Amino acid sequence: MSDDHTHVQEFFTPRAAHWDSRFPDDAPAYATAVAALGLREGDRVLDAGCGTGRALAPLRDAVGASGVVLGADLTPAMLEAAVRAGRDHDGRLLLADVTALPLRSGSLDAVFAAGLVAHLPDPARNLRELARVVRPGGVLALFHPIGRAALAARQGRTITPGDLRAEPNLRPLLAASEWRMTSYVDEDARFLALAARES
Repeated sequence: MSDDHTHVQEFFTPRAAHWDSRFPDDAPAYATAVAALGLREGDRVLDAGCGTGRALAPLRDAVGASGVVLGADLTPAMLEAAVRAGRDHDGRLLLADVTALPLRSGSLDAVFAAGLVAHLPDPARNLRELARVVRPGGVLALFHPIGRAALAARQGRTITPGDLRAEPNLRPLLAASEWRMTSYVDEDARFLALAARES
């Protein structure tokens, strides 16, 4: 396991049991972000870095009983918290590294990723792996329930010009990873960048 993976697990493992209680009001923001994906009945979608699975219920609602919902996370404790919350009923949980997914190429219609980009060890290569598992024309949502400035303030830091989620940085990063950005919103109440999988 790489140092990056160890660091991610060391960060999230002790926080997993109480993660949802830290963000009790995020459900509407998740539902709105999932709606922006434009999923249809029967679609196949992955929640990449699903954590405690807060997106799984709205994803299941969007794709219906005939759709496929997967949640992949690197940290066992986060998946265990998702099971305790009953979210494994909305999707199949995978203990998996989103930088090397155990999925066939082109097998999905969409990927939803909340708070993931900041934890990717090699963003261009890792976003390319997400592209690999999505069919041409499929969609990607990079989401956070608060915007960059609000998140930085919460963490007691300032935004730097090198922030990967800044639009001038994210657009070319996505383009180099086989995605075309289709919309970008960064406001206090949410961050949401949508992209389409290039053919």
